[in-house]
Amino acid sequence: MFRQFVDHDLGCASYLIGSEQSGEAIVVDPAYAIEQYVEEAERHGLKITRVIETHNHADHVAGHGRLAVEHGAHVSIHPLAEPCYDYDPLEDGVELQLGEVTLRVLHTPGHRPEHCAILVDERKLLTGDSMFVGDAARPDLAIGAAEGAEGLFHSLRRLAELPEDVEVYPGHVAGSLCGAKLSPQPSSTIAHERRFNAALRISELDDFVADALSKNAPRPPNMDRIVALNKGPFVAAPPELARLDAAGDTTVLDVRNPEEFAAGHLPGALNVSIDDSSFATRAAFVLGASPVAIHAASQEQAERAARSLRAVGVSELAGSLVAPAGADETIQPVGLEELEELLEQGAVELLDVRETDERDDGYIAGSRHVPYRLLPRLCDGLANEKPVVTICQTGARAAIAASVLVARGIDARPVIVGGVPDWESRGGRTIEFRRCGS
Repeated sequence: MFRQFVDHDLGCASYLIGSEQSGEAIVVDPAYAIEQYVEEAERHGLKITRVIETHNHADHVAGHGRLAVEHGAHVSIHPLAEPCYDYDPLEDGVELQLGEVTLRVLHTPGHRPEHCAILVDERKLLTGDSMFVGDAARPDLAIGAAEGAEGLFHSLRRLAELPEDVEVYPGHVAGSLCGAKLSPQPSSTIAHERRFNAALRISELDDFVADALSKNAPRPPNMDRIVALNKGPFVAAPPELARLDAAGDTTVLDVRNPEEFAAGHLPGALNVSIDDSSFATRAAFVLGASPVAIHAASQEQAERAARSLRAVGVSELAGSLVAPAGADETIQPVGLEELEELLEQGAVELLDVRETDERDDGYIAGSRHVPYRLLPRLCDGLANEKPVVTICQTGARAAIAASVLVARGIDARPVIVGGVPDWESRGGRTIEFRRCGS
C-alpha cells in the first residue's frame, strides 16, 4: 500500500508505505499528529515498524518521537542530521527492504546537509524538501544560502536524471514557507518537472545560486525551537487540553472568525482564525513566549487549534476558554466604501500588512507597509493621533494585525471583508512598485 497525507494548513506532505507480505509499514516524514498513520495502518492490518525522516524539519514538529515511544518504531535519518536519539543511519545508495517493497536512499543535500530522497520500487520518488512540484526547496534554513543552493542545484539534476515515468511525491505543497512557487498539486512525474519546474529551467550553477540569493521569503516561525525539538530527545504525546474558567496570566489566542472576534473578545486577545489558511504559522508569528489560552467557539474548535499549534512548536498551552466571562471588548471593522471616505478626510492611517511581493504588485497611495508578522516587534512606532486601519489581500491578516495593535493600546480597525484587489476592482487607485530596469 502507498498513501499520501497532506496537512493543507502547513502545506506538508507525509507518506505511509506498507507491505502485505510482511505486515509492516513505514512512515516517511510523519507529522506530530500520528493518529492518522496508526489508524490507516491498522485498517490494512499493518504495524508501523520504522520511520524515515528525510531531514530535520524546520517548519513543523515531526512525529518520529511519538511513533518510537508509543509504537516501538525504529527511526532512520542521515548522520549529518546529528540526532540526539537512537537511530539507524541512512546512507546514499542503501536499500531498505519492507517485505516485497524496496526503498532506495538518495542523498540529496541542499535544503539541509543531511537531506535524503527515497525511491520506492524505482517508481515513486519521495523528494522531501528537494524537488517540489513546479519549484525547489529553499536552501537557506541550515547553512549559508549560497552553499545550500550549490548543493541543491546538483541534487535536483541528479533527481531529474531518473526515468521520466517516475512519479514525484514532494514533502511540501502550496502553503509552505519552505518553497516559493509551490504547486497545490500533490504529485507529478519526472517528465513533467523536466519540462515545467522553474528551478530545473536554470541550467547554470551560478545563475541558480544568484536566483536563490535574490529571494527573501520569511523564515518559518519558531524555526530554531522546531529544529531543536526534531533533532533532540523524542517528543512524546501532548497532555490533554485543560478547560479554563479564566485567562489568568496567559496570552489569549482567539481562534474564532474575525466577525465573532470583533463583536466581543477578551481584552488583550490576539485573533487568528482557525478557519483561515496557514493558521498555525500565522499564530506562531504573533505569539510570544508566555503560555497560551485558546478562546474558541467550542471545545472541538479549541482542540483542533491546539493540535495545529503544537505542530509548529507552540506547546505551552494553558488550556481552552469557551464563552468566557468578560469577552466584551469590541473592534469596529471598516468597509471599503467607508475606508475611501476616511482616507479622503485624512482621518486614518492606512497600514498594508501584506508581504513585500504582494505590495509590489499594487498598493494604495499613502499607505504604510508593515507585514503582519512583524507587528509584535514594530508596532510601537505606529502610535499617533490617528486611528490605524489595517488592510491585506482578503481580510484575514488585517484582522490579525488589528488585534495585535489593539492589544498594545493602539486604536486600530481592520478591513475584514475584501482587501487591496477589491479596492482596485471598485475603481480605487493603486501604485505598482517598479524596480530599476523594469
